[in-house]
Amino acid sequence: MSEALNDEIEAINSIYGDNTLVQATQDPDPSIFILTLPGENTASLRLQFPAEYPDVPPVVLGTHSLGAAGKHGAAAHDLALFREAVGEVYEPGVVCLFDAIEKVQELLLSAGTKEGPAEETAEPPEEAEKEAKEADKDQTTNNPDPDSMSSNTNPPPPWTLSALFTENKSTFLARCAPVTSPAQATSFLAHLLASDKRVRTATHNITAWRIRGDGGTSFQDCDDDGETAAGGRLLHLMQLMDLWDAMVVVTRWYGGQKLGPRRFALINQTARDAFVRAGWVREEGGQAGGSGSGKKKGGK
Repeated sequence: MSEALNDEIEAINSIYGDNTLVQATQDPDPSIFILTLPGENTASLRLQFPAEYPDVPPVVLGTHSLGAAGKHGAAAHDLALFREAVGEVYEPGVVCLFDAIEKVQELLLSAGTKEGPAEETAEPPEEAEKEAKEADKDQTTNNPDPDSMSSNTNPPPPWTLSALFTENKSTFLARCAPVTSPAQATSFLAHLLASDKRVRTATHNITAWRIRGDGGTSFQDCDDDGETAAGGRLLHLMQLMDLWDAMVVVTRWYGGQKLGPRRFALINQTARDAFVRAGWVREEGGQAGGSGSGKKKGGK
């Protein structure tokens, strides 16, 4: 098993749950794995990873178990969608399962065949969008809320903000900053929550950070803040982009209409926009610089 595949298995299982991607123990071929797609009543699929993976794509062999209460049609549908997703997202030399699974979730949602995890309710959508825009305006200049400065007099962290992303009245805003220790990342988050009421009262503040410590020790952590699995997906995005000594906070104001699995794509899209604005992402024909700079590959 290649190091890239081993890392991908660990990442997939940490994001979607243990045993999401496991080796087929009853198959004599060690390159055969079983992928259980997220969600209820979905099929498990048999995948083969050639020794050259990810330089060549995985092979989707077929279904391992039937979904949708054992209906062959539903299992075949899941299989077809996954094959379509792999074909769309695969790039030679880059692991693709996370993007393929996310693509399948988008396709299932758009087809209206399955529902995503339940989403929390929050303040009225008009108020959420208004507060998010005010937060963007205030925080662009790193000016914390003056009403709460009495409880936190430290200088504001050097946040770089993303653009505001709004869909079905849910609004997303990301902030990223360079950090050198877990303690600093924790203090930056504490300062943000203490100094900005709009952020503090948002539906979710999803965080992730990766830090290279002294002596070869590294630290990485995440927090879903009630949006199950969102923190792990943010951390996985940073891993794919090879970002280090960096943290990101994605704030979501829920707008009253459920987004299903699409919300996870929006969370990562917002985070990636902040990374790009910070100059940490090397684009085609461009350069990246500063703390957190890493590989060209980013989120979708």
